[in-house]
Amino acid sequence: MSNGGAGLSSPKPRVRIAADIGGTFTDITVLGMDGQLTTKKLPSTPDDYADGVVKGILALLAETGIRPGDIAEVLHGCTVATNAILEGRGARTALVTTRGFRDVLEIRRIRVPRLYDPLYVKPPPLAPRNLRFEITERLGPRGEVRIPLAEDEISSLTERIATADVEAVAVCFLHSYANPSHEQIVGAALRRSLSGVFVTLSSELLPEIREYERTSTTVINAYVGPPVRRYIGSLMSKLTAARINAPLLVMQSGGGVLEAELVMEKPALIVECGPAAGVIGGLHISRAQDEPNLITFDMGGTTAKASIIENGRITRTDEYEVGGGISLSSRLVKGGGYALKTPVIDISEVGAGGGSVVWFDKVGVMKVGPHSMGAVPGPACYQTGGTEATVTDANVVLGYVNPVALAGGGVPMSSSRAHEIIAERVASRLGGNVRDAAYGVFTIASVNMVRAVKAISTYRGRDPRDFALLAFGGNGGIFATQLAEALQMRRVIIPPAAGVFSAIGLLASDMELTISNTYLRRTRMAVPAEIAERFDRLAAEVRARLAGRGSGLKFTYSAMLRYAGQAFELSVETSGATMTKDGVLAISERFEVEHERVYGHRFSGDAETEFVSVAVTGALTPADKPKLSAETIGGGHSGSRAARRAAYFGVTHGSLETPVIDRLALAGSPRRGPLIIEEYEGTSLVPPGWSASLDRHANIVVEPLENDHK
Repeated sequence: MSNGGAGLSSPKPRVRIAADIGGTFTDITVLGMDGQLTTKKLPSTPDDYADGVVKGILALLAETGIRPGDIAEVLHGCTVATNAILEGRGARTALVTTRGFRDVLEIRRIRVPRLYDPLYVKPPPLAPRNLRFEITERLGPRGEVRIPLAEDEISSLTERIATADVEAVAVCFLHSYANPSHEQIVGAALRRSLSGVFVTLSSELLPEIREYERTSTTVINAYVGPPVRRYIGSLMSKLTAARINAPLLVMQSGGGVLEAELVMEKPALIVECGPAAGVIGGLHISRAQDEPNLITFDMGGTTAKASIIENGRITRTDEYEVGGGISLSSRLVKGGGYALKTPVIDISEVGAGGGSVVWFDKVGVMKVGPHSMGAVPGPACYQTGGTEATVTDANVVLGYVNPVALAGGGVPMSSSRAHEIIAERVASRLGGNVRDAAYGVFTIASVNMVRAVKAISTYRGRDPRDFALLAFGGNGGIFATQLAEALQMRRVIIPPAAGVFSAIGLLASDMELTISNTYLRRTRMAVPAEIAERFDRLAAEVRARLAGRGSGLKFTYSAMLRYAGQAFELSVETSGATMTKDGVLAISERFEVEHERVYGHRFSGDAETEFVSVAVTGALTPADKPKLSAETIGGGHSGSRAARRAAYFGVTHGSLETPVIDRLALAGSPRRGPLIIEEYEGTSLVPPGWSASLDRHANIVVEPLENDHK
């Protein structure tokens, strides 16, 4: 279109930028209009993580010459919601519930994670008892009113909550998933009377059965709401001040990104979003490079995370517990954390990262983690105030990590300080030399991470030997072969820009929104028209929430089923929203197949199946996803300062002069270990007995030498 000869209108911006916050580093990646990926790694800023994000984005824009107006969207993964729970620093939260149900959060499921520990103490409720309020009302399971809402109690209720000086209120009434009217009346009164207070209704957040899980999830949403709003609001303000006016999209726990405004309404959706982006990046690798079976291993500065991709599909769950010293999705071990019933990628996480602290228990046994020195003060070798021995200090002593600087010189290192701290805090306790003490730290950290991989593989009936190990994160490439050897895995893949791979996973993510609703019926009693009506209603709600956010919205329809009498259910996809009696039976059969896959058996007609809930997911796929190759990611930003250095590989191999190379040096024939592969984003280690090569996608592929690993 012309404008009086003034020329063509400016093209829409196409540059996409992603920022992922870790406990130690903040990773930034720009996907340019030419498909080129440019990365930046800088220390996180715990006082205000938004500062590090904006600083990194502006530095990358300056390096690439990209203008703020060229940015189409900013994608973000953060840990602010998780940290609020783990550190007990969420909002002062009240709960309003049906009279007689004040103590649901205390009673929980009467389960504990440590059955034979008589001294076990449950984590305290996020809404303490003096902030839990009752109101007269009662609904039946079909939504019928058994006791009308006592509207004359609302005024007194709001006054008592106002005097309690709370920042957030959760409202959860019995059976409100079937009839939200009572919650809506009370919620409207609270929002009118309590200006600035974050109010969450369970019927808006999670209209599904199970009183404890629904109450807990609603309280979690309220508890993290104010800190999430403050953080995202601060980040949006800082981006605007930097003249970056592109939409901000935030990663969700279940994968997929969502606009920041919607996330601020339902912050429970991002409680476990930190590790999710890396798994989405792994799924992108799986589909683009024909690697259907992968175990993803993400090791950063504070934690190590593992997840499984099987037959080109990630594993999701809606049974998760967070906080109270536990983060897991086991159907067998429950009661240690706060129940969170939202879609979550099935990830196992342990407190083992580069900043994990080495310590000794009361009987003198050496431990590694879960406490981490994080970005501040950081490992002792960073010379930023750290006074504890960490995994990174041990890796410097062993020669695995560059002794001068990381991240292309952006993080100076002190080898002498690493030796001092390992000698002082570890070797002196063990009575050995510094090098052997450091190798002991490396070995214990590796054993901790093997547990994380087993939790999503062998403990779920999967043989790790049937999978390749996709290793990423700043430290993933250092420990990957150690894990693979322990698990007898025969193939390790280290993708390009592995140290910032979670940021790349953000760029590979769809925009997604899932909405669910209870539908409790035995399969033989299920009415196809009722299921179809629910699917249509949920799809319309998803469409309305994502209106104006792009074309090409694709829907996925799913149902949660169980055998009659079971306590928990499994999710299966349906072929579409249109339902027939044969379609309902096909869903039931699909559930039985999934039950056999998950639990190893099915009842084969000996037990009835029943529907529990249905859900609709809407997804918008970005026009351009990152294409990883040597051309798009560059040559690896080699940070090596020397062609060789001494590295210690335990008593079997001792100290060896080891070549220090970059990724592209592996082009051509495979090279035998030992090798140290240094890049701007991270380091990879190829020990003796293994070989490394570069595939056509610029992945480092590490495999055992057959003569050395029989």
